[in-house]
Amino acid sequence: MNKKVGVVGMGSFGAALAMLLSPNSDVLIYSRNTQKVNDFNNQHYFKGVKFENNVIATDSLQDIADKCDLIFIVIPSANLRSLMKQFSPMLNPSKIIIHGIKGLDLQGNNLDNLNPENFSKKKVKTMSKVILEESSVVRVGALSGPNLAKEILAGQPTATVIASQFEEVIKIGQDKLSGDRFYVFGSNDIKSAEFAGVFKNIIALGSGLLAGKGMGKNMQAMLITRGLREMIIFGKFLGAKRRAFLGTAGIGDLIATATSELSRNFTFGKRLGLGETMNEILGSMDEVVEGV
Repeated sequence: MNKKVGVVGMGSFGAALAMLLSPNSDVLIYSRNTQKVNDFNNQHYFKGVKFENNVIATDSLQDIADKCDLIFIVIPSANLRSLMKQFSPMLNPSKIIIHGIKGLDLQGNNLDNLNPENFSKKKVKTMSKVILEESSVVRVGALSGPNLAKEILAGQPTATVIASQFEEVIKIGQDKLSGDRFYVFGSNDIKSAEFAGVFKNIIALGSGLLAGKGMGKNMQAMLITRGLREMIIFGKFLGAKRRAFLGTAGIGDLIATATSELSRNFTFGKRLGLGETMNEILGSMDEVVEGV
């Protein structure tokens, strides 16, 4: 696999992945914003960080499909199904997709009028399930862990886990992403890794809310502790296993996201606790808060 590596999504985490991939591969990063693409290619700066010249931006999904066999997708969860419908005709079963999306597809469950009697867990789809449903791609993985994008872009060390039922997905992902400051674990339990990454967003919101209310570290610690327990309970209800919640994708991601000012979910909760309205906060944030 000597082709370029593709990254679909040019937000903070997409940029962080492109930076991590660039020592090992040429990288093609996609954004639908043509101006953002042109600015990046002209300057090779993004989010205040200088990128290597082997990272090229494109506004063409066809370009990604033609030039990349390994593709990372890092976009808001609400947009994945529509993106895959657009992307699918360009893909074939030889492609590998690894997503880094901490959200769920709730097609058929109306959250604005949720009735427990009508709720079906069969309609709760992980991001890997959406990719499989909407494309001919077979080999899919999920990337999850304590991966605050701004810390990665600043060169801080961390680790992640790539989960997939296919060993080659894990191995190729490890080969392309691993470096002196980024360690990649592997797991075959993709469903549990995905649910762990999703549920911690809610706990991070609550932790930020407590911080905004000035409730202290004791209460934050209790929320995180009891929240982890509830994450495991909900995960088991949806078919996940307990072990993933106690590892990199679970408690590792939870601690980082629920305690750091660099976490969008924590920051949203804190600002809410300080008295701002939801619309005010969302209107001032340039990236999606998945926990909301």
